[in-house]
Amino acid sequence: MINEFRDFIAKGNVMDMAVGIIIGAAFTAIVSSLVGDLINPIIGLFTGGVDFTNNYAVLSGDVADGASLEAARETGASVFAYGSFIMAIVNFLIIAWVVFMLVKMVNRVKDAAMKKEEAPVAEAPKGPTQEELLMEIRDALKAQS
Repeated sequence: MINEFRDFIAKGNVMDMAVGIIIGAAFTAIVSSLVGDLINPIIGLFTGGVDFTNNYAVLSGDVADGASLEAARETGASVFAYGSFIMAIVNFLIIAWVVFMLVKMVNRVKDAAMKKEEAPVAEAPKGPTQEELLMEIRDALKAQS
């Protein structure tokens, strides 16, 4: 059983998947930073700095007016945090768009590399067919007689 497990782990697909997961985790940090630190502030410029994160509705409990979402949660009140959900959707859409553009770019580079590999090799000139050779031999024999 241990040998089977070792063979399974040693297969290329499992190793490729492990590398993909590790790279994906690192890539997630990069894309999250891109969205949070670069894209969201630019979107904030166009929307007048609107940030839905602290929008919520109090379902039960006492919360001071104008309190942040964290402050409302600390009081133990039951809150319906619709603003966080809206921002999560916006962030998802932005991240999905960035990933789509990166995948599209990688596919374009891959296709260009494949086209270079598949470049047609100059074909050697074709020689005469068997029939053409036989006709030449026949004509040469007729000319000798």
